Amino acid sequence: MKPNTQQLQELTVQVRRDILRMVHAVNSGHPGGSLGCTEFLVTLYQNLMNRKEGFDMDGINEDVFFLSNGHISPVFYSVLARSGYFPISELATFRLLNSRLQGHPTTHEGLPGIRMASGSLGQGLSVALGTAQVKKLNNDSSLVYTLHGDGELQEGQNWEAIMYASAKKVDNLIATVDVNGKQIDGTTDEVLAMGSLKAKFEAFGWDVLEIKEGNNIDAIINGMTEAKAKTGKGKPVCVLLYTEMGNGVDFMMHTHAWHGKAPNDEQLANALAQNPETLGDY
Repeated sequence: MKPNTQQLQELTVQVRRDILRMVHAVNSGHPGGSLGCTEFLVTLYQNLMNRKEGFDMDGINEDVFFLSNGHISPVFYSVLARSGYFPISELATFRLLNSRLQGHPTTHEGLPGIRMASGSLGQGLSVALGTAQVKKLNNDSSLVYTLHGDGELQEGQNWEAIMYASAKKVDNLIATVDVNGKQIDGTTDEVLAMGSLKAKFEAFGWDVLEIKEGNNIDAIINGMTEAKAKTGKGKPVCVLLYTEMGNGVDFMMHTHAWHGKAPNDEQLANALAQNPETLGDY
């Protein structure tokens, strides 16, 4: 049984608490984008992806996910732990020496659920394309999902991969772009305006969907279900997910200031008060 919207929302609130506590404990990390993508990753792992019990790197006959903007590791680690990949208690080791939960995910740490190292931006789609083509060669009908930041698309390697995906008809791939309009130095328009992402992806031969309410669980389910229905038709699929950086914590929203800054004790208490414990803290 898949969790209902209320259950997904309760998990979302608990994941927010995990993110805030993890980043605060070591006074480092990236809460803004993590909070903005919480609803998406919770819904992806709990409702949308076809996953098997346990974890193996091959991911045969199951959907797989690649996080390209690896700096939002707090939300990724929390969702993986609360989806059963490793003990929830391990979240307390975030960014500590000899921890498997480093600031950017790495495969050599052997952490279940991590399929690629993602520190340098712009590489996730290339890795995902290789995986998607392997699935086709193996007659594996499962899907490959990716998540990218909108600022990350300023990296040129993305566009080589975007061009390749359509040219080679990699139609078992759904690439989601977190469109929050912010990056570490300001708005994406201030740093390097990219114009219409929808028009760009369409010009590169992709099917493009937009989820205008990217922090609404029902909207995510509906939009991603539509995206899944578009796979297998000769084109890769792009989902533009419009989110709010820092979502769920009022003083972290509508600003880029919390892209990579940890809350102090008082700010943490304020943020946690806005997200009451639902499923138990680690």
